[in-house]
Amino acid sequence: MQNWYNIFPKNLSLSIYVWIIFSLLPFYFIFRSTSWLEAILGIILIAIFFASYRLSFLSNGWFLYVCVSIMMLINIGMSLVYGYVYFALFLAFFIGNIKHKGGFITLYVVHIVTTLIAAGFSVFTQEELFQYQLPFIVIAILGVILLPINTYNRLKRQKLEAQLVDANEKISQLLVYEERQRIARDLHDTLGQKLSLIGLKSDLAKRLIDKDTLKAKSEITDINKTARTALKEVRDMLSDMRGAKLDDEIKHVKQLLDAAGIEVTIKGDLELKQSPALVEDVLSMCLKEAVTNVVKHSEASHCLIDINESPNEVKMLIQDDGVGIDQSKQSKGHGLRGISERLEFVNGKFNLKTNSGTRIEIQIPNVTQQINREDAR
Repeated sequence: MQNWYNIFPKNLSLSIYVWIIFSLLPFYFIFRSTSWLEAILGIILIAIFFASYRLSFLSNGWFLYVCVSIMMLINIGMSLVYGYVYFALFLAFFIGNIKHKGGFITLYVVHIVTTLIAAGFSVFTQEELFQYQLPFIVIAILGVILLPINTYNRLKRQKLEAQLVDANEKISQLLVYEERQRIARDLHDTLGQKLSLIGLKSDLAKRLIDKDTLKAKSEITDINKTARTALKEVRDMLSDMRGAKLDDEIKHVKQLLDAAGIEVTIKGDLELKQSPALVEDVLSMCLKEAVTNVVKHSEASHCLIDINESPNEVKMLIQDDGVGIDQSKQSKGHGLRGISERLEFVNGKFNLKTNSGTRIEIQIPNVTQQINREDAR
């Protein structure tokens, strides 16, 4: 229900001034009466009607229907005794504010029937007065029929619009959260890979500095280049959030594996031609995550990367001959969790096997390809 201070309709063809007129108009009808007793009775009925009208907006359950019943009886009495039928418009507006569909339909039908009956009988008790205001009575009856439906539909539409606004706000918040998560993962992936490489080369340079100065200087030079590359990638990612290219990522992971002393075999489709950019971006990031895990934890001597593209999906295999992953701890790793989260976003599949090393199988459907082609047009 609306608050009591909003009992007049808003955004309707009938303005607030018309409703004020209908609030004062019954006094004109009762003071036309020649009997003071009828005038006093009319004032009491008006007071009870507006008290019930206000309470109806503040009530729920059975008391609400008691208030509506009182207003209907007063509306009938005012029609029969004083020829005033316009309280029916107040009732019509209130009925339109009832949210429960069953209650709305019941009161709507009852109100129309009682109004028509009261107007019909009043023709005989207030014949001259009814003939004088017949056009206004017809308009009032039309209002009784149309106003509840209009009010009910308007409030229902406003509720749906409010729900839509809330849903859009939640979607916006989720999008912001997802974007933050994506940026955090991208920063972790980019910096993690390069810092791992810098760490490996730093350890190597430390061991070589007393044995082979030239080789140590070469490693330090590589460290400098890697650091600059990492800085450039971070700047590029923050400036335009560009998508990762698979062929570029293959070069990076090969460099990382070579620096770690891990032999690498890369085969299959090294350049994707049938997959959308989103799939390529996710696949590149998953490759980076997986290879970073190989370098950090596998203690492997060989790593196989196999990529196969078809019109419907892309499959990637990353397999090493290392010590494998402890199944009880695999859910805690940021890398594997990052792969799982990225694949979930594009309806991809992730399969992990740890027998005789670690075998990661990734499968991503090209479901967004048609959308991207249409956007390209």
